Amino acid sequence: MSATVAVEVCIDSVESAIAAQEGGAARVELCAALDEGGLTPSAGMIELVRGKISIGLQVMIRPRSGDFFYSDLETEAMMKDIEAVKGLGVDGVVIGVLNSDYTVDVVRMDMLVELARPLSVTFHRAFDETRDQVAAMETIINLGIDRILTSGGRRSVSDGLPTVKRLVQQSGGRIAIMAGSGITIENVREIVVRTGVKEVHVRSGVTARRRAGQRDAGLYGPRPNVVDPTALRRLIEELERWESSVA
Repeated sequence: MSATVAVEVCIDSVESAIAAQEGGAARVELCAALDEGGLTPSAGMIELVRGKISIGLQVMIRPRSGDFFYSDLETEAMMKDIEAVKGLGVDGVVIGVLNSDYTVDVVRMDMLVELARPLSVTFHRAFDETRDQVAAMETIINLGIDRILTSGGRRSVSDGLPTVKRLVQQSGGRIAIMAGSGITIENVREIVVRTGVKEVHVRSGVTARRRAGQRDAGLYGPRPNVVDPTALRRLIEELERWESSVA
């Protein structure tokens, strides 16, 4: 059998995209600058990844690191990026815009979502910075967004499980809730069981350093990690074993 809990892998390279597909991922979220929380990847990277994998491809639309309060010019850049990626065969975009009072910026989000269609839209972890997640979820649902990525407002989802569970219950199937941040082979079962999520977002728990023999670091820091298909396969098998035990 295959796990009915969808596993999305956060990646920043073609190599990781291929490894994620090999390891059994349902889809990938392609970003640049993962150490800064993820930024919009280049058109060339998107096109190459799309040509190498057949699983779902979500693309981060984020013009800079830091907060999620965007100016008109930054919003215009995001709109141009969305228009560009729609021509590259992606399946969805990942976005999130807040007001300075940490509520969802309905005006900007509405423009971005409308432009993105018919692609799927994920509201990323800017959600975890909203001041009232109950209200924020209802706003996001009213915008017609497909899913929310969340750690329950905590640095690691393991610390935010009660909140994620409440969000799943509140959603009532109106929007997908995807748990993310700090998910590993060891804790993925507990996270799914305790929250009821049907989607998980993984990164560090299924990655490893690049091939041996290459320098660990250069002038600009360490070489990035890449997806380990064996580790990803083990995580998915852990979900499959749990699903078999409760079937």
